[in-house]
Amino acid sequence: MWTRTDRSIDLQEHTPTMATPTTEAPAADRPASKPRSGDFGMIAVTLLAALGLIFSFVAFATNDDSPSGGGVAAGPLAISLTEFALSPSDMTVGAGGSLLVTNDGSQIHNLRVEGTDLITPDFGSGESETLDVSSLDPGEYTIFCEIAGHAAAGMTGTLTVSSDGGGTVAGAGGHGGEDTDWEGLDNAMLNTMRAFPAETEGTGNQPLEPSVLADGTKRFELTAEIVQWEVEPGKFVEAWTYNGMVPGPWIKVDVGDNIQVHIQNDLPMGTDIHWHGVRTPNDMDGVAPYTQDLIRAGEDFTYEFVAERKAVGMYHAHHHGQMQVPNGMLGLIQIGDVDLPRGKTISGTLIPEDLEIALEYPMILNDAGTIGLSLNGKSFPATAPISVQEDDWILVHYANEGLQIHPMHQHQFPQLIVAKDGIPLDNPYFADTINVAPGERYSVLLQADSVGTWVWHCHILTHVEREEGMFGMVTAMIVS
Repeated sequence: MWTRTDRSIDLQEHTPTMATPTTEAPAADRPASKPRSGDFGMIAVTLLAALGLIFSFVAFATNDDSPSGGGVAAGPLAISLTEFALSPSDMTVGAGGSLLVTNDGSQIHNLRVEGTDLITPDFGSGESETLDVSSLDPGEYTIFCEIAGHAAAGMTGTLTVSSDGGGTVAGAGGHGGEDTDWEGLDNAMLNTMRAFPAETEGTGNQPLEPSVLADGTKRFELTAEIVQWEVEPGKFVEAWTYNGMVPGPWIKVDVGDNIQVHIQNDLPMGTDIHWHGVRTPNDMDGVAPYTQDLIRAGEDFTYEFVAERKAVGMYHAHHHGQMQVPNGMLGLIQIGDVDLPRGKTISGTLIPEDLEIALEYPMILNDAGTIGLSLNGKSFPATAPISVQEDDWILVHYANEGLQIHPMHQHQFPQLIVAKDGIPLDNPYFADTINVAPGERYSVLLQADSVGTWVWHCHILTHVEREEGMFGMVTAMIVS
């Protein structure tokens, strides 16, 4: 089992430096061509035509008889979509206007005007779409990304339609230019990093102890309920939970155990539990209405099965999983211990025959719903540091319950992948970055053989950094 470590840790500040390479463009080495004598007349005609167009444009642009009272109508107002923000988040467009929406993130997004049928198509990174909002009456509208979980993670904003034809943008800072507060951006990043590890209410993944029935059956009690959950310091969200925690309790049993899991549904809607990656009878698979009746609000149900084989699995809601799971209804279920390659030499590293695991640690990844980008239900700086002693071996189980892939990078210690989805690998291998897709589990072995504070994070940078500083899917291993 693991518990949150002592918060009285002095983290040293490291200031990296980087050199910016410069390149000098080579001078052109071909001689300039001479104009032919017959070309001068054509050049003169072209210049006169260009001047005529310029004079015509100026006359049009200064014509007070234009409908707007002077000037060419403004083009579409630009808005940028990233994970997970709209920039600017507050903008004003004139009546009859439009928005140029650009995806500057790493995944598919869209933009909808709430309460209307105005929405862009889904579009990918680097692409743009124009959203015509000329049909909107003057007033204030909520705009958001409609991809599941993205609005809850922060992709919302306000669009004000004015009664005139002008358009202005508010709150667009942080993207360069004369008004950018560069020092403020520096300080925001440093301040959030210095705040780690920050104390918040609630700790997920706590081991769940069963009651043992007369026949030896291990019975676990779960309650599905909505609670206020502190994701990061001062930020409370409505979390859908098992036993009031995110992730839900860590259930660990032995191979051959007979298991009962009783769930009381105190949610406002129905639910069920799917045992992802665990072998069960069909009527215990947790997919209403195919394998069982829906557990409606106020009802209860008992799952029962034998832990037939080793597994590193997940349990989560299947009914309306797109909402219930990213909102917090997720947890790790483990049957037996993962087989480790003791006594083997892998890429020049000998795994000791008498290897002892100092810490076994589930790291559950999420990126959507009310919880958003998080490790074990918390966003940096509230993520729990992994505190170990020099030369300790630790076993980490990545489990991705989110909607996106996450390349998990450890800054110092090679990660020996010993099992995939709970299945031991015949040929374990080392990696410093491991892509964990939704639904996948990777079990990795590390030896903490260097003292210091070593950052551990998802390497999609917008999942760990924003203008307000570091957040999301970041923690650190502290080796004493």
